[in-house]
Amino acid sequence: MLVFRKQRLVFLATPKTGSTAIEAALADQADLAITKAPELKHTPLGRYNRFLAPYLKASLGEDAFETCALIREPADWLGSWYRYRQRDGVMPNRSTRNISFDDFVHAYAAEKRPGFAQVGSQAQMVQTNDGARVTHLFRYEDMPAFVAFLQDRLGQAVTLPRLNVSPAGQTLLGTEAQAMLRTALAADYALYDSLHP
Repeated sequence: MLVFRKQRLVFLATPKTGSTAIEAALADQADLAITKAPELKHTPLGRYNRFLAPYLKASLGEDAFETCALIREPADWLGSWYRYRQRDGVMPNRSTRNISFDDFVHAYAAEKRPGFAQVGSQAQMVQTNDGARVTHLFRYEDMPAFVAFLQDRLGQAVTLPRLNVSPAGQTLLGTEAQAMLRTALAADYALYDSLHP
């Protein structure tokens, strides 16, 4: 998460959408940068609205901060989590080694998810239960538009490094798993489809 006081902008870091690269490129220009602890780095909009927005207002006397974030095509986002958890060093209860992507999707769609399939939801990151949404939301697949937005808003060139990339892996799905994923990620698909490419 990055806070830019002068520009009245807060970048909320949705997991698996290039947030590490964005923070690496811009953290030294931010007035506040939370880039380490995942629980803080990946602060969802609801928690930001409840705790950090009031803190910024109380500390700075300003409440006109806008938020920005990225979301990824939902199946691709889940595939990135699946590949990411195949790395060496992932705790066994979180690892997706020796698990097919189909099985991962079934586990994600289950009523009680096993540890390796507990990855949350993009919709829960960028919108709240009462319908509030990130002010400026972009598709990860349209990174040039997001970079252009940042350059315009921050008044500087932005070059993103390639960091924290999930390893390559097989993420093809059968028809049943595709339908199951559409149901399990219905809110994510609705949000993603509402954004213009």
